[in-house]
Amino acid sequence: MSQEGVGVDLETSLGYLLKEASSALRTAMEEVLRPLGMSVTHYSCLELLAQRPGLSNSELARGAFVTRQTMNVLLQALERDGYVTRPAEAPVGKVLPTRLTPSGRRSLEKASAAVRSVEARMLSGLTGGEQAAAFGALKSMIQSLRGDDGGTRVVP
Repeated sequence: MSQEGVGVDLETSLGYLLKEASSALRTAMEEVLRPLGMSVTHYSCLELLAQRPGLSNSELARGAFVTRQTMNVLLQALERDGYVTRPAEAPVGKVLPTRLTPSGRRSLEKASAAVRSVEARMLSGLTGGEQAAAFGALKSMIQSLRGDDGGTRVVP
């Protein structure tokens, strides 16, 4: 029995399909990261620090899509396990800049290879042109939803 006009048609909803793809990607990433003793959030934190050393707890939380409290707990564990270092006192203000240790870099190297294999598998059914088009479309959707399209949005 159909309920016309009620809710979203999940069969044709791009938002639902994106969420399903996101969930499938996260599951696949968790599967390859688990044997390395990592979660997706753990990996995301290390990857962010490798690319942007010295990020604060708040910046890391935003980049990994978790709360500041969740990131603080993760950073304490990563510091205890020797993957990151943070100064005992903030050099400026209240921010404790976090940096990867050599052990953290080695762990990240293995995790990055595993994650790249998942992404390659995800994209394996697409041509180079289709991959580029998908990338462009997703970037455009993000910009439109955030309202930072630089005034290029065409209004019908």
